[in-house]
Amino acid sequence: MNIIVVEYDPNWKNEYLKEEEAIKGILQEELVNSFHIGSTSVPHLKAKPIIDILLVANDINELDNYSVHFEKLGYEVMGEFGIKGRRYFRKGGDNRTHQIHAFQYDNIQEIERHLSFRDYLRQSPEICKKYGELKSELAGQYPTDIDGYGDGKDEFVKKIEEEALKWHWTTR
Repeated sequence: MNIIVVEYDPNWKNEYLKEEEAIKGILQEELVNSFHIGSTSVPHLKAKPIIDILLVANDINELDNYSVHFEKLGYEVMGEFGIKGRRYFRKGGDNRTHQIHAFQYDNIQEIERHLSFRDYLRQSPEICKKYGELKSELAGQYPTDIDGYGDGKDEFVKKIEEEALKWHWTTR
């Protein structure tokens, strides 16, 4: 996979909405809610042009019954893919365009982690800028090494996730 970080594209929101509509058509009553997450959901943040989608489901195990439907939308069904209680789907192969992280409605820790991180970056332009610069630098260092790229972001992301979760509880 080639790691390319680009400037924010306002069209990413529309791409999310289009995909959300297709997913709603599949899951219907099984879907509690969906959210645009990840870097493409944060205005002005540099990002890999991959739309991240968070799905909140009634019963995470029921999503396994929709695998064929996700495959028809072009997704590769990956199961938990390293996170217990998640269902992960990705689209686009080596030129990934979308990825879905699905959790059951009561998996509050994972759902809040994703949403708090997104919301914190949206209200923190200085942190957003630093994160974008780090991602650009790492993409230059590791243009074909997703593990190296991810490892390079890990410490920064964990620190910001911690700050974001604390911020989340102070703004309620």
